[in-house]
Amino acid sequence: MDVLLSNRPLVSAITAWAIAQILKMVLFAVLERQINWRRLIDTGGLPSAHSAFVTGLASGVGVASGVQSSEFAIACVFALVVMYDAMSLRREAGKHADILNELLLLSIIQDAFKEREALKALLGHTPLEVICGAALGIITGLLIPGLYH
Repeated sequence: MDVLLSNRPLVSAITAWAIAQILKMVLFAVLERQINWRRLIDTGGLPSAHSAFVTGLASGVGVASGVQSSEFAIACVFALVVMYDAMSLRREAGKHADILNELLLLSIIQDAFKEREALKALLGHTPLEVICGAALGIITGLLIPGLYH
């Protein structure tokens, strides 16, 4: 366990993800006026935990290995792919799920699909959610390594 805890990029990534998920749960609790513990593991919302996770990793790698390292380049490219995917493909899939859920509400086909559960529509992120998650990850990645000294 000590070996994992001494891996600064890993600790940065996990810490950024956890902070994002907790912030997301708190924000939704304020907006919905109730605590929904499922928000701790749900996708979508502000800030993007995916973005926080991968930018926490990338900034942790940058601090640990240097921004000129191949590891940092790989982590940055990985982060960009994940964030792009969150804003494009996953967001579009969420829009499709939302439309399909609306269609299921139509009385004509409602009886045929009453056994089905609604599709999850909150899958992807807006650019603002991704930027906030990325900022959280970068800040966490820069601060976490400082705790080791």
